[in-house]
Amino acid sequence: MNFGKSSISKKIAPKTGKKVAKKVKFTILRLVLLAFLVLVIGGGIYGYTTVKKIIADAPDISNVAVSPTEAATYIYNQAGQRVQKLTLPEANRDLVTLDKIPVYLQHAVVAIEDERFYQHNGIDPKGILRAFWIGISSGSFSEGASTITQQLLKNSVFPNWTSEVTFKDRLTRKVQEQYLALQLERTMTKDQILEDYLNAINLGAGCYGVQAAAYTYFGKDVSELTLSESAVIAGITQNPTMYNPIVYPEKNARRRQSVLDHMLDQDYITQAEYDEAMADDVYSRIHANEQNTDSISSIYTFYQDAMIDQVMEDLMNEKGYTYKQAYKAVYTGGLRIFSAQDDAIQQICDEEFENPGNFPSGSEVGIDYALSIENTDGEITNYGSEDLRAYIRRTSDPSFDLMYATSEEAKAGAESFKASVLGTDDTVLGERVTITPQPQASVVIIDQATGYIKAIVGGRGEKEASLTLNRATYTMRQPGSTFKIITAYAPALDACGKTLAATYDNEEYYYEDGTKVSNWDLGNYTGPTTIRDAIVQSINIVAVKCITEISPRLGYEYAKAMGITSLVESYDNGTETLTDIIQPLALGGITKGVTNLELCGAYASIANLGQYIQPKFYTQVLDQYGNVVLDNSAPASSTAMKASTAYLLTDAMKGVVSDPVGTAYGQINLGYMPVAGKTGTTSSYKDIWFAGFTPYYTCCVWGGYDNNEDLPSEGIYHTYNKVLWTSIMSRIHANLPVTSFQVPGNIVTVDICKDSGLVAIPGVCSSYSEKFEAGTQPGQYCSIHGSGAQVDITQSETSGNSDISPDAITIYSTDQAAIYDDMLDDMGVGNDQAAPGGTAAGGDAANGNANGNGAADHTGAASGSGNADTPGGADGSTGTIGGGNGITDGTSGNGTTDGASGNGTTDGASGNGTIGGNGDITIFGDSSSGQTGNGSQGSNENTSGLTQEQIAILNQIPDALP
Repeated sequence: MNFGKSSISKKIAPKTGKKVAKKVKFTILRLVLLAFLVLVIGGGIYGYTTVKKIIADAPDISNVAVSPTEAATYIYNQAGQRVQKLTLPEANRDLVTLDKIPVYLQHAVVAIEDERFYQHNGIDPKGILRAFWIGISSGSFSEGASTITQQLLKNSVFPNWTSEVTFKDRLTRKVQEQYLALQLERTMTKDQILEDYLNAINLGAGCYGVQAAAYTYFGKDVSELTLSESAVIAGITQNPTMYNPIVYPEKNARRRQSVLDHMLDQDYITQAEYDEAMADDVYSRIHANEQNTDSISSIYTFYQDAMIDQVMEDLMNEKGYTYKQAYKAVYTGGLRIFSAQDDAIQQICDEEFENPGNFPSGSEVGIDYALSIENTDGEITNYGSEDLRAYIRRTSDPSFDLMYATSEEAKAGAESFKASVLGTDDTVLGERVTITPQPQASVVIIDQATGYIKAIVGGRGEKEASLTLNRATYTMRQPGSTFKIITAYAPALDACGKTLAATYDNEEYYYEDGTKVSNWDLGNYTGPTTIRDAIVQSINIVAVKCITEISPRLGYEYAKAMGITSLVESYDNGTETLTDIIQPLALGGITKGVTNLELCGAYASIANLGQYIQPKFYTQVLDQYGNVVLDNSAPASSTAMKASTAYLLTDAMKGVVSDPVGTAYGQINLGYMPVAGKTGTTSSYKDIWFAGFTPYYTCCVWGGYDNNEDLPSEGIYHTYNKVLWTSIMSRIHANLPVTSFQVPGNIVTVDICKDSGLVAIPGVCSSYSEKFEAGTQPGQYCSIHGSGAQVDITQSETSGNSDISPDAITIYSTDQAAIYDDMLDDMGVGNDQAAPGGTAAGGDAANGNANGNGAADHTGAASGSGNADTPGGADGSTGTIGGGNGITDGTSGNGTTDGASGNGTTDGASGNGTIGGNGDITIFGDSSSGQTGNGSQGSNENTSGLTQEQIAILNQIPDALP
């Protein structure tokens, strides 16, 4: 054997190598295990630290708001019906309490979304494990494990979860969501959490919350939903787009069955209920409701446009909201706005605006154009109507002013312009072509007693979008002669001692700057002209002289008191300082113009006996809990002028319509219903107005071209505003009782000498009857035809019906007696029994009698036979007409016939009524004495058998006569 050193070393060496190798391997293993342990511990520490930091960064639960606050606002009509929804996409919900949500729907959502909702404390470990196992086994982790509590937090506290792109973002949100869920369940009950969740969830078709979904899909309140309908809605929650029952009814049907399966498995419903729900043809009802929903236009009306603006304005002015807060309140605040609109009146206005017979034949169309183009370099160019105008003028029509003969030509013009600016590789970002009939018009109707706006139309043609140009409330145009009443005559009568009998010389006249003032009929100078005649005939020179005397400043202040806000006291336009406190203010020559709404509101204050009420589109605004936010149910008024001033202006403006020389005579006609109003025309007929009112409503109509061009002279271009006014107002008043304008108690009527302007001397002066505020009437008799003696204004005590105004009915000329007889015939009241009335023989001191049988009252209110030929004393003493018959006011008190000098004055119970004097008859007048001369007291009208309604109509007829 070889025991040498080398031999031994050879034998030992391999064994040593193996040991080392094993040792190394063991060391590496230990190191790996150690590293893994360090990694696990380190990862745990890191994870713990990370989670701890994520939780620390989570919102404070005390500051977490999970209850949805944004909800749709609704507009209600006068009948309390919803007529329009106002909402932003994310706020299309209606908040509802849990007790209003059917148990079926509550259970359906719990069954399909979170079956252990009532058992867990915010997170569901079983649900998490189930979702994980399904993900491992199927390879898809689409199964959700979020509880209803977590979903509520996700939608309310983490609204940006849909935009998460990294794992870190999702992890952070998920950890915070679960942490907050545990915290939330300690502060809220299950019912509170479920209620907020059901009000917050996205349910497709732009609906948020179960109440909005119930109306959208079934047209009913959520409380009325059936089990089948509840399952439809509960099935939407997982994917609001895919399971929308309108767009994808088949997919929703499968999901609905899954909901019902879960409800049955979890013992929320019985087999019989399940079978009944499955057999329900629910999708046909959804389809039918979709058609009904689509019939309600999403485009706001002109009235709704204006109401939205006014609510926002009032929230800012009365509640101190910023614009952003007001906007958010209107569109996401869940408000309930109650409209003041009268649907019947609005329908009449809409129909008459659609009637081509109310507008000039051969009307043109106007175009409003906008175009945005992006070129290949990313540059965007915007074009508008002015660019279109310049292009057409340059290429084909030098006088083009945005009007075409037809809509087809307008569209062709727009296409031609677009082709001229659109490059080969350019992209059209947007284009708008709005075509409207021309000339245009607008109307506003106000109930003057309340200030409520009953109807508006902001223009002719189809309204193609919400919040578009509203010519009734937004567009400012020159008001023309309608301003004479507001800025000249109202302040003159109200504050400067002027009366309707005050005269100005209608002669050649110049403004202070040397510009000549022209009447609309140019050189027709009429000399001394009363304010009444100047109103009736719309005489410019008298109005300018009047405002010059009282001062333009006073006219400016009265216009402001009557609600005109567009006037300019001082305005620097960069080149000069402008002001409306100048003489042309009397004729409506103002800087900015005026809106139809404000002009109508000013005239409504006259119709309301001088009380101005700011026109309102709504009566109340409530929040979603029924609390009053804004209240117009009892609108406040302010005094713009005295009641007597308003009445005198009204009486004068009646002549604009009824007097043959009135500027609207023969063009405004409401039958027997009295009308007062004023025409207004600007230079070259750029604007035409009629602002008028009845005892019921004030209506203002504007007409003109949008581009401010002159209206042609042919056809009805200059008068279609009056045609439209009559067409609308005649229909509105068709079934309203004829009544008179209310008369203040301090109005007196006096016969005035046409030459002197003083009290007429009976039988001597050529006179007319004029009305005054008591105390402002002339105090002396005519000094031209007489001595100018002072008038004894002592009046006799009245008796009878004190509610009847002394000036309720007036007949000014004898030819109207024939008209009155025709009216009686039309009503079936014969006058064949009439006998000629007696006469008061002029100067017969012995027989100052009022002969004739029957009542002198042409209203037919008195009955029976009066005493004929009641003689007065030889010395001119008073004789009595017996039995209460023959008195001029038709009441039961005894009238007296003054025997002195043959004056045919009969003092009635409601004031002195004049009988006699060239056939002029004033019934219920205020004259203190009659005229001398032969005057017929009247005939014996047969009014027996009249109904109370007919008698009431007869009582009002004379006031409606021209």
